[in-house]
Amino acid sequence: MDLGIRGKVAMVAAGTKGIGKAGALALAAEGCAVSVCGRSAESLAAAKAELERLGVPALAVAADVSSAADLARWHDETVAALGPVDILITNTGGPKAATFGDLSDADWADGVESTLMNVVRLSRLVLPGMRARKWGRIVHITSLVAKQPYPLLTISSTLRAGLSGLTRTLAMEAAADGVTVNALLPGHIMTDRQHHLAEVKAAAEGITVEAHFARQAAAIPAKRIGDPAEAGAVLAFLCSAPASYLTGQSLLVDGGLVQGTF
Repeated sequence: MDLGIRGKVAMVAAGTKGIGKAGALALAAEGCAVSVCGRSAESLAAAKAELERLGVPALAVAADVSSAADLARWHDETVAALGPVDILITNTGGPKAATFGDLSDADWADGVESTLMNVVRLSRLVLPGMRARKWGRIVHITSLVAKQPYPLLTISSTLRAGLSGLTRTLAMEAAADGVTVNALLPGHIMTDRQHHLAEVKAAAEGITVEAHFARQAAAIPAKRIGDPAEAGAVLAFLCSAPASYLTGQSLLVDGGLVQGTF
């Protein structure tokens, strides 16, 4: 299926590993020029080379998504090298994992900066141009905790739900200009974050990480933990031309884990 986005310019935050990288590769496979950011010089170089092997222009920029100046610089470098941004994937590592009583004001402030404000700032950078050109795709990678909160992920559960609200309001504002705004809510996908959370939860319960993963997989209707490429494929579709009437949605990719109907 041709997704109709060949030649589009995509920015993928934290696109050097995990779901971000899977999304970047899926977009590159569809012919998009792709700009990724990350913090490791080694992973940035590896991601750029992998993207270019798919035959598309690629850019990899060192940036901290919690820094407004870094995000503005990444956007400026992307436009200078590849052209105006047509597709934006926002993405970040999760905030501190802890129950409510173990969180300080500083933890909450760090979470807002790293998990919420990067989305606000990146959207602010690209949305005016998208609306002026009458075409754009924005997808926020968040988490299933936006719909099914988890006590150990207090900050993430709070902020991801807020991002669903932002997704809906931006979608309503930009829809008439041909811009769609959606959120991807991954479930248990085998990423570095998944491994970190497994270590935290296993330690808290006095079990091995392997036992935790086995129990986690058993609780998923699909009976397995997801692969980043599966989330990347959904990201690519949300950014596609055929998805032009799909906007304002917070879409679960979780193997059927969340049982709610809304």
